Amino acid sequence: MKSTGIVRKVDELGRIVLPIELRRTLDIDVKDSLEIYVDGSQIILKKHEPACIFCSNAKDVIHFKGKNICQGCVHDIGLM
Repeated sequence: MKSTGIVRKVDELGRIVLPIELRRTLDIDVKDSLEIYVDGSQIILKKHEPACIFCSNAKDVIHFKGKNICQGCVHDIGLM
């Protein structure tokens, strides 16, 4: 894990601000969703990308009847 040297305080509502440099680098825009992971005593934030319910692929995902399915699985199961 690489340190950025950036330190931020948590406000009284539990919020932190992600610096614009990090948001630009990681392509995080206003209203984007972030996933929160805990690894021991570390909190890890990751940009949420919807993934296929069958293979967990996050590329070429379509929304089909309330579920995310990638084009490969769509082809494999003959949906389209």
